[in-house]
Amino acid sequence: MPLPKLLANLSTRGRIAVGGAAVGVLVVLYIMFSLATKPSYTTIVTALDPAQTGKMTAALDEKGVGYELQNNGTALAVQKADVANARIALAEVGGVSGGKIQPGFELFDEQSMGTSQMQQRVTYQRAMEGELANTIRQIQGVGSASVQLVLPDDNDALFTEDAPQPSAAVLLGAADIDPSAVQGIARLVASSVKSLRPQNVTITDAAGQLLWPSGAAGDASGGTGGATLAKQSAAQKYQRTMETSLTTLLAQTVGPDKARVRVSADIDADKATQEQLRYGRRSVPLKEKTSNEEMRGTGGAGGASNSASTVPGYAAGGAGGGGNSRYSNETTDRELGNDKTVEKREIAAGGVQKQSVAVMVSDKVPQAQIPAIQSAVAAAAGIDRQRGDQLTVTRVPFAAPPAPAAGPMVPGGILAAVKWALLGLATIVFLVLVGRHLRRREGEPLASAAWLDELEPPRSIRALHAEQPTAQLAPVGVPPLGEYQAPVARRQIEELAEREPEKVAHQVRHWMGED
Repeated sequence: MPLPKLLANLSTRGRIAVGGAAVGVLVVLYIMFSLATKPSYTTIVTALDPAQTGKMTAALDEKGVGYELQNNGTALAVQKADVANARIALAEVGGVSGGKIQPGFELFDEQSMGTSQMQQRVTYQRAMEGELANTIRQIQGVGSASVQLVLPDDNDALFTEDAPQPSAAVLLGAADIDPSAVQGIARLVASSVKSLRPQNVTITDAAGQLLWPSGAAGDASGGTGGATLAKQSAAQKYQRTMETSLTTLLAQTVGPDKARVRVSADIDADKATQEQLRYGRRSVPLKEKTSNEEMRGTGGAGGASNSASTVPGYAAGGAGGGGNSRYSNETTDRELGNDKTVEKREIAAGGVQKQSVAVMVSDKVPQAQIPAIQSAVAAAAGIDRQRGDQLTVTRVPFAAPPAPAAGPMVPGGILAAVKWALLGLATIVFLVLVGRHLRRREGEPLASAAWLDELEPPRSIRALHAEQPTAQLAPVGVPPLGEYQAPVARRQIEELAEREPEKVAHQVRHWMGED
């Protein structure tokens, strides 16, 4: 039977059921399509510092790995098929550490009555460790931090001359942290704990290397070891930053996994002060002193008093032979000054003295693009030939990636095709079952209602007149033929038709179909 005719023979309730089944099919198809196309993410790092988000996403974008940030940027998730590539990408940039966050003073919210003094002291120590770890984690460059304190009992120090000193151990999950930040962390921990000295604080990184106290920047006891550590740390930080920047630039131009960059730099980690004095060309008179002395006189018998008359023997020396004398003395003292400029400048540590950049490009990149790549890298890295910088761009064939190990995992493309095939097969099976069920219901006879079997068959008026003599023998109270009333069955049918017209119409259509 055609579908329109089948729907026309169905009742209102049946049409509603068919419509609901169709809507259910569409909902199931939509859910299956969403599940088949939705990527599945796996969380690989948790409890991260949001300041590391840019570093992580840049490393994953460089490798072409899709990611999803969760928990307001404190968790990183990637697709299941890209977990290995994501871990390798993060390891190349130093890794990102994550871990469980130590609880702080919220531990006291769970205290109950009857807690002993020892339990309170241990809880206070744990709270201090958690608060210090959370504070250190906010420092830029620190991925995670764990603090362990050793606090001596105050009662044990009352009767001892040499009281035990508190100490602290800090473990940093930091890939690159400035030595000055290490000193700041040591001072921070020492200032937060009573009677704790900076030299009693031990700081190590995730690799187990001792960062403090070992002559870090600013430690007076470090000597040449501190300067060497500061220089190495500055050089490593500069090299990683420059390599990441150049690799990202090349990945956006020639494509991912088609270029490798390595930078070797000589960093000046010494802090110096430079003073420069400059004089102007014009002289300016600052002070001038002039002295002029002049004496004139004549000699004679009764003349004025002079050297000849007052100094014995002056005339005998030949001075008294003449009568006239003249004396003149003129002195000039002038002090000149030039305009000068005194320039004092502090040279910060971290200047690049010399660097070498090596770029290896895949042979899939055309040879014609090599000069442009070399010019772009030289400009981005700040190559200075006069300073002795070197830049080398080499075009070589890259090694093929290793074939994936055989295992039960299905490749992504085949897995997607299998999902779509199963989705189509499930849809076809569902439609076949629905059609089969409808055809089976179409061939089944409709069961007649029990109340219809109890009804008497209809009789004509002639039959009723033939039964009139019998009706006259009816007991008193039965109405005569002129006042004939319909049988009880007919009245029931009429009442049923008025009460449930749909059922009656459906039964009549069934009888008409059987004829």
